[in-house]
Amino acid sequence: MRIATNLASLGMLAVLAGCSALSSINPFASKEAPRNPPAELVDFKPTMTVRTAWSTSIGSSGAFVFSPAGASNSIFAAAADGSIVRMEAATGRTLWRINAGVPLTAGVGSDGDTVAVVGEKGQVLAFDGAGKLRWKAQASSEVLSAPAVGQGLVIVRSLDNRIAAFDAESGARRWTVQRTVPPLTLRTAPGIVISGSAAFVAMPGGRLLALTLSNGGPIWEVAVGDPRGATELERVTDVSGAPVVLGRDVCAVAYQGRIGCVDALTGATRWAKEFSSVAGVAGDERFVFGADERSVVNAFTRDTGASVWSNNKLANRGLSAPASFGRAVAIGDAQGYVHFLSREDGSFIARTGTDGSRIIAAPLVFGPNLIFQTHAGTVTAFAAD
Repeated sequence: MRIATNLASLGMLAVLAGCSALSSINPFASKEAPRNPPAELVDFKPTMTVRTAWSTSIGSSGAFVFSPAGASNSIFAAAADGSIVRMEAATGRTLWRINAGVPLTAGVGSDGDTVAVVGEKGQVLAFDGAGKLRWKAQASSEVLSAPAVGQGLVIVRSLDNRIAAFDAESGARRWTVQRTVPPLTLRTAPGIVISGSAAFVAMPGGRLLALTLSNGGPIWEVAVGDPRGATELERVTDVSGAPVVLGRDVCAVAYQGRIGCVDALTGATRWAKEFSSVAGVAGDERFVFGADERSVVNAFTRDTGASVWSNNKLANRGLSAPASFGRAVAIGDAQGYVHFLSREDGSFIARTGTDGSRIIAAPLVFGPNLIFQTHAGTVTAFAAD
């Protein structure tokens, strides 16, 4: 009954999102004329040279979010029609292209040896590094976020808020963790990150969970956002995107919640600021970056969370999660542009286009390149000169 209520709530949210302020944070809602039109692009003199290293077409994301993964000098990408591609990271040359045989709802996760995606109705599929099917397993319900692959495990979180770990070689279920499903959640794709001996799981209800890889035991659980307000819609506060592990820090952001960092070992809060985002965070040795629900890009110091700068020139442009890329912060928008902002002061230093379709998936920094996957399925690697 709880699962049915949650799924019904998800459907209700999608309907409401088409005619309310939630349309700006629901990537699957049909789009009407926006009440707050996207900001016009400002002119500036580029001070950073960005070139396309390579580009290839994978296939449309459909109603889902597909993000590229990098491992073993390769880039892996997938599409809603079941396509999975392994490309040479330096050149974009296709090493293999297969079809999973079922429509996909999430992917890709890979450590180079195991490539994992999720099919409709929660089917988890794992392939070896050569693209040969290794095993299939069943999650408890639909999965919208890419599997996390590492330390011999494939880990997924399904919409019923169950985290399941499968053996990367055999597909045997190693452990499961169940958490309460909030009455109403966003139909987005909060992610999982494997680091060291732990998995850090972004969850609905504003929770960030650390689990032991060996048995799924909880290490800590903290609130990135606390449900507040008189209605269920006002109380939605899901963690957005994937958490970011920066040394001893784990940083995350929530819709109608906070942005901040906690200690990776203990979960103790290092700092937190009121913030609302549906895109996710990025960070480096000095800063943490995030775009709020109005598409205002912000930078905070990593150690204390002090505000460094804020850029509102991309307001209402439907920004992706950012990426720290050299001396720039790169971020995609709903018109397929990639904007490069100075990491020091937030000013524009470069801009380039993709295929014109929206960029929802978080970008990937792999080696010297920055990689974006658009909704239409173009995977492009950018290099800075």
